[in-house]
Amino acid sequence: MNLAPKLVHAATIADLEALPRTWRGEIIDGTLYAFPRPRFEHANIESFISADLKNPFQRGRGGPGGWWILPEPGIELPRSPEFSPDLAGWRRERMPAPPPRKQAISIVPDWICEILSPSTASYDNIVKRRLYSEIGVAHIWYVDPIRRQLEACRLVEGKWLQLGVFWGDEKVRAEPFESIEIEMSEWWEGIAEEEE
Repeated sequence: MNLAPKLVHAATIADLEALPRTWRGEIIDGTLYAFPRPRFEHANIESFISADLKNPFQRGRGGPGGWWILPEPGIELPRSPEFSPDLAGWRRERMPAPPPRKQAISIVPDWICEILSPSTASYDNIVKRRLYSEIGVAHIWYVDPIRRQLEACRLVEGKWLQLGVFWGDEKVRAEPFESIEIEMSEWWEGIAEEEE
């Protein structure tokens, strides 16, 4: 599977802006990666995870607060002028306030969550996993709706240490949000059955 289109030049923001409205793209190390925008199932799971984390960790309701939790933030770093994880979180001691209006986020997240789909799983597990370790993201979650599974990892000396794989209707406490229990069964609401 070829993850990247062949470009004759390093990808630019203009290449991103030229994508069809129904596609989303990211530029990593000069390469443009583009995929169709997520559909209902993906967006629904993303909103459930965001809701589970935002109140206790961003707003401090039923949890410790101290975080910014954002869906699909545009992040700009020197080696990647645009990438956008499904969800990302920053500890407030590292990002005390949002960036000024109209300015992209330029601080590496402390936590990233990617929701896997058949069209993006290889990209998320190879290209983005490598990027996230190289830029120093401390924690990553991979959520697989087909398997109804959460894989939680922590970066240790530049390598991903798997902390646990949880599935189905488990109630979990997963780093870096282990101070609350998350009921995963709600994440799978609205997942269509596979057609045979």
